[in-house]
Amino acid sequence: MRVLVTGAAGFIGSSLSRYLLARGDEVLGYDNVNDYYDPALKESRLARLQDMKGFRFVRAGLEDRPAMERAFEDFRPHRVVNLAAQAGVRYSIENPQAYVDSNIVGFVNILEACRHHGVEHLVYASSSSVYGANTKLPFSVDDSVDHPVSLYAATKKSNELMAHTYSHLFGLPTTGLRFFTVYGPWGRPDMALFLFTRNILAGKPIDVFNHGHHRRDFTYIDDIVEGITRTLDKVPAPDPGYDFGQGTPAASAAPYRLYNIGSDRPVELMRYIELIEENLGLKAECNLLPLQPGDVPESHADVQALRQDVGYAPTTPVEEGIRRFVAWYRDYYGA
Repeated sequence: MRVLVTGAAGFIGSSLSRYLLARGDEVLGYDNVNDYYDPALKESRLARLQDMKGFRFVRAGLEDRPAMERAFEDFRPHRVVNLAAQAGVRYSIENPQAYVDSNIVGFVNILEACRHHGVEHLVYASSSSVYGANTKLPFSVDDSVDHPVSLYAATKKSNELMAHTYSHLFGLPTTGLRFFTVYGPWGRPDMALFLFTRNILAGKPIDVFNHGHHRRDFTYIDDIVEGITRTLDKVPAPDPGYDFGQGTPAASAAPYRLYNIGSDRPVELMRYIELIEENLGLKAECNLLPLQPGDVPESHADVQALRQDVGYAPTTPVEEGIRRFVAWYRDYYGA
């Protein structure tokens, strides 16, 4: 297949692109390589893709509609995976306009391009953040998600609504994946695992929010990539018998689906830190802080629907995932 992957210089996008190329697909990567975090890391991820057969790259933002149109016109993708977005819950409080430009305007551009170029299937990144103030655990795609607690979460919920509109009006098959705390080698420097590892090695204290009482559904990158690929290969079909009065919000009469994609094994944050310490052979100095605005104290993915529909089966325990990350970090940074 020809697959257009937005966010191809990012953590998940670069890993997915490598997987698709290795199985024989052609991939057009699309990314603006912005400086939200270290662009050198993004360039290093891209360098690993450039030598692989079947890879091409466009350097542009989602909000650049002419560039987007040219990419679709030139590449003619069969399927699209939209992973590009302005990420980060806390940063959305400081710079809301960046989220509107990338996550709202940019997503409309993706939908329009898919519609007009006959794309067979659009898979797009949503987020566990959409569960917001929900307290029922585990988080289920059958639950209402009407109380986001950050603008980032609100933009991701908006993406789900926009996707449904295009599935309904134009028959565009769309699948949204609500990601739960992805980690692993080549990960994002603004995420806890990266920040903790860097500071512990430097002998600096680490900021531990909610006084360490967080629980997160940490999901290893290889499990995420497998889940995305299985989902990409299963195009949702319309369901004429769908009951809008009784049916799940994760499906529709239109060719539209939503899934959680996580490990289904939440881990205490302090246990996570202990595992980093064990692999580094160093103790962390913890700066215990209250819950941050926009954060939620616990996340736990109910992934039964994804298991049932595509055979998703995350297998990497957090002990192994952290070991692999620390080994990569030491090698990449010479630490």
